[in-house]
Amino acid sequence: MKQSIGAVTLLVRDYDEAISFYTTKLRFELAEDTPIGDGKRWVLLAPPGSKEGRILLAKAKNEEELASVGRQAGGRVFLFLHTDDFGRDYREMRRLGVKFNEQPRHEAYGAVAVFEDLYGNKWDLIMLKPRGADEGAG
Repeated sequence: MKQSIGAVTLLVRDYDEAISFYTTKLRFELAEDTPIGDGKRWVLLAPPGSKEGRILLAKAKNEEELASVGRQAGGRVFLFLHTDDFGRDYREMRRLGVKFNEQPRHEAYGAVAVFEDLYGNKWDLIMLKPRGADEGAG
């Protein structure tokens, strides 16, 4: 059996401002933007080079949903953006005005730094160490 998560819903205030942030600041690709009636759209975004794992933008439709925009994980890191070159992406994201909450750090699992999207959702920019990189050391 093979399964994968195809998309994760992200509540936003406005489709177009979210599309602009993700495509400009994070260089995501707009995979789909299809009207589905009543002002709703099916908007899928993908990180550069990603074949799986999309973000589905959902425009908040009531006060309860609006209150959750930017706090879908209660203030914790919500999403994890994996990269094949941490330094390149960290520098480029900073140049483009992405807000990082900390300096890059090196953990047992790899290089990581927390950043925020335009709504305040926390993300990890992360480059995992190759499996077995520390095995046999020491």
